[in-house]
Amino acid sequence: MSLSNRLIRRAEQRLAGLPLPCSVLLPSGQRLGAAQPRLAFIVRDMRALMHLAQGAIGRLAEDYVEWRLEIEGNMRDLMVTASALFGNDPTLEAGSWWPRFVQRTQRNIWERTHHSRLKDGAQIQQHYDVSDDFYALWLDPRRVYSCAYFANPTMTLAAAQEAKLNQICKKLRLHYGERFLDIGAGWGALLLWAAEHYGVDATGITLSSNQYEYVNRLIEQKGLQGRVRILLQDYRDIDESRPFEKVASVGMCEHVGRPNLSRYFRKIHRVLKPGGLVMNHCITAGGTGRSQLDGGMGDFIEKYIFPGGQLVHVGVVLDATTSGNLEPLDAECLRPHYAETLWRWADALESHLAEARRALGANAERIIRAYRLYLAGSAMGFEHGWTSLFQVLASRPDGVVEPREQASSRLRATQSGYPFNRADMCEHNRS
Repeated sequence: MSLSNRLIRRAEQRLAGLPLPCSVLLPSGQRLGAAQPRLAFIVRDMRALMHLAQGAIGRLAEDYVEWRLEIEGNMRDLMVTASALFGNDPTLEAGSWWPRFVQRTQRNIWERTHHSRLKDGAQIQQHYDVSDDFYALWLDPRRVYSCAYFANPTMTLAAAQEAKLNQICKKLRLHYGERFLDIGAGWGALLLWAAEHYGVDATGITLSSNQYEYVNRLIEQKGLQGRVRILLQDYRDIDESRPFEKVASVGMCEHVGRPNLSRYFRKIHRVLKPGGLVMNHCITAGGTGRSQLDGGMGDFIEKYIFPGGQLVHVGVVLDATTSGNLEPLDAECLRPHYAETLWRWADALESHLAEARRALGANAERIIRAYRLYLAGSAMGFEHGWTSLFQVLASRPDGVVEPREQASSRLRATQSGYPFNRADMCEHNRS
């Protein structure tokens, strides 16, 4: 049997095991699978058939972006099919010692070479400076590019994002006049929310030129000059001479890199006042065995979406937090919330494809193909627990244990502004 025939046979076996009727059209005109498919794969290059036969869904995604494969059908059906096509847990290490050795060696090399000031800046700009108008098509009006909080599953995306902003501010126990730092401030939603609703003196940093200019315009429009500022700088360059009472790090850890995590939290320790609080909101790996999802999924994200991005298990995040001389106080998993957020984004992009092409201009189709798969594929990953999302609240203990007679109204050894109960922290917005 020829190689081509063996591939066809394996592809037919894959198709037979899928939960939805699917078909494959080969370059020769031969059709495999269902006569009336809900999802159709049109193979332009036989490499795509090989990846389908292997269940390498990340490689298939690359085939689609590079026009080696066309896909007819909706994204939700595609993700149901993709998870069944892969069939394994992509968070697990390879079973035998040699593939595990190769994976770990590759990870160590990657980690040593992908995070410098110059590379971090270029990688952030490659993603976030694609086009503000493009992101505006599928994000909420505040352009919150992180997991929303669906206190009520029927909430609009805009309401769920405002609930998340308020949730973070409540967990940080923000008070009027406090100095607040937002590391990786994005398009300024949390920065401005904290200033407008909690009266803090707010500073944000970003490496994205587009975001920097956009937030400066918002600050001016809202008349918040002098009380809110955005800086175009690396987190390693944050001024340590005037520490902040409260710090937020939302969606930032993913860009730092595993070797730099402890250094990152030590930096936060230095810019945080004794007794101050920090909220770290970050995507985490669903398993402990791999630095990237198997099946080429991690490679796809690295190449087309988040160059330099790296996920680690929440246990690694907690270890780095304590290595940075911070005390973890509370951890909350928001994994299903991010699955819902991503589906809202994916559906919004699907409904604005024509506008997206106009917003992106040259090379638009390649970017759109990548983002369609990235958003829907990430939603699938959170649904299955391949990736997760944690909010970890921590403090810089001040070392003060009050005399018993002075601490009648609260626990005397908190060493921070955190009361060590959830009485008010969990009063989330349920509108």
